[in-house]
Amino acid sequence: MDEINKFSKRVARYANLGTSAGSIALKFLGTRLLNQEHEKNAEDLKNILGNLKGPIMKIAQLLSTVPDLLPEEYVNELTKLQSNAPPMGWNFVKRRMKNELGFDWLDSFDSFEKEPFAAASLGQVHRAVYKGENVVCKLQYPDMNSIVDADVNQLKLIFSIYKKIDTSIDTSEIQKEISVRIKEELEYKQEQKHIQLFNLIFNKFNEVRIPKVYKEISTNRLISMNFLPGNKLLHFKKYPHAVRQKIAKNMFTAWYYPFYKYGVIHGDPHLGNYSSDKNANINLLDFGCIRIFKPSFVKGVIDLYHAIKDNDTDLAIHAYESWGFENISKDLIDVLNIWAKFLYSPLMENKLRKMQDTNSSTYGAEAASKVHRELKKIGGVKPPREFVFMDRAAIGLGSVFLHLDAKLNWYKLFHELIDGFNENILKKRQKDAIKEAKMEYTF
Repeated sequence: MDEINKFSKRVARYANLGTSAGSIALKFLGTRLLNQEHEKNAEDLKNILGNLKGPIMKIAQLLSTVPDLLPEEYVNELTKLQSNAPPMGWNFVKRRMKNELGFDWLDSFDSFEKEPFAAASLGQVHRAVYKGENVVCKLQYPDMNSIVDADVNQLKLIFSIYKKIDTSIDTSEIQKEISVRIKEELEYKQEQKHIQLFNLIFNKFNEVRIPKVYKEISTNRLISMNFLPGNKLLHFKKYPHAVRQKIAKNMFTAWYYPFYKYGVIHGDPHLGNYSSDKNANINLLDFGCIRIFKPSFVKGVIDLYHAIKDNDTDLAIHAYESWGFENISKDLIDVLNIWAKFLYSPLMENKLRKMQDTNSSTYGAEAASKVHRELKKIGGVKPPREFVFMDRAAIGLGSVFLHLDAKLNWYKLFHELIDGFNENILKKRQKDAIKEAKMEYTF
């Protein structure tokens, strides 16, 4: 009977989602083709997705970070989505924990809080005490594999509609990348290895704190970690500039040190995925969405920076090819460089400055819109898979830095990471770290 109830609830969920999403899709077509107003449709979409557990909400957050993939009104609403899905009740939690740790699971803990500490798109977090240690237990919602499959199919539908309306951005590789990463996030054993990898990367840092995993009370649907005390970053918006400046500097390190030194990026720039302690150190809290890049790609990112800085077209072509762009022409270079100059601009000047000269919530919208218009003129582009999470990280971090409103010498911080870059050294460092974290990874 339990299974029948679960199945009927799932059917009801998708009947509701299908009806709602179908309605929104039709409205979206109308706005695109008939130039109707976006605002009401966008708000409806946010309300539908925001009340659902599952990856469709995470997918929506992802879509909102791809430059000009959606109209500005949709981006404005989707960026408001927070991981605040309605939590599982205590009876449901008890059944789920029994499935993961056995009938006497509660005896393993000194205490276990009934109310969730946090609720996310794929699971929820409970605080507990284990052998005298404060821990958090991230428990995956039930039936997530089938929900992921259904939501990925919804994603394919959205992209197929988009393709018919607008050919300026070929979304085929974007769709593949998002689908793979969303499915990876269900594998908590893999996430435990990601945590181990980041512990190796930051083992000599005090400024970036990574949790440790309690493997004996963790499974492929449950991760138990030590609790890292701290406050969400928005808590610090009104703090003195020196505090915000230190947090911003440590955030820069937390994100880009792994990329330029190990070819690894923490691919989910959601504000709920990090906090800061009383010393302005950064706590990284979620490791489901980790992307590992070929060393040649990392070199391509650095090459593109130098190409933009030195106005070197040949180097830019080489860099974009390293990123995975195909059929590079001068016209395409000119258009792609509009976006690249926007992203790299804070790194070009050796001086104290804000990350951007604006505090607008539509970060980068004007540049993205210009890129979109120009792409239409030259017949469009097919962004490579690697572009999705690099761009997402840049936009997500940019949003964090806008909130912190801190001035730093971004040029100096960036050059401390890239000066003396050696692709072979990165390759060996990356290989050793992946091996020590007991990960299996092929590019």
